[in-house]
Amino acid sequence: MKGNIYLVLAAAGLALAGCNKAESPAEVQHDVATAQAEAQRDVSDAQADAKEQMADAQKDVVDAQNDHDADDVADQARDASETAAKGDFKVAVARAEATHKIATEKCEALQGNAQEDCKARADADLDAAKRAAEARRDGSG
Repeated sequence: MKGNIYLVLAAAGLALAGCNKAESPAEVQHDVATAQAEAQRDVSDAQADAKEQMADAQKDVVDAQNDHDADDVADQARDASETAAKGDFKVAVARAEATHKIATEKCEALQGNAQEDCKARADADLDAAKRAAEARRDGSG
């Protein structure tokens, strides 16, 4: 029984030790290239979605103008402005997450504390970028 506990602890220790091991340059290069492709796709999707939503909002403004309803025009214009802010936010977050994904993959070239520090910086940069995007979105509404 006591031997099983030591075996489990030893296995856990080895698993944790392997977590901060540097990957080979070829692995890192492949992972970074994959992350870059995924990131580009994610940002493009966010941009396309925002563009589609903005087109719909602008159509609503034009429809209200054609109906000669000044109150509706004002409401639709306000909604369009909010839609633009939300779209900008989604694109900014997608870009921040893409940058984070790539940075995290680059951290895999490092080992030990350097890898942990690199990933912590990438996480902090992501958090800061998201807060900035939220501030821009909330400030424009």
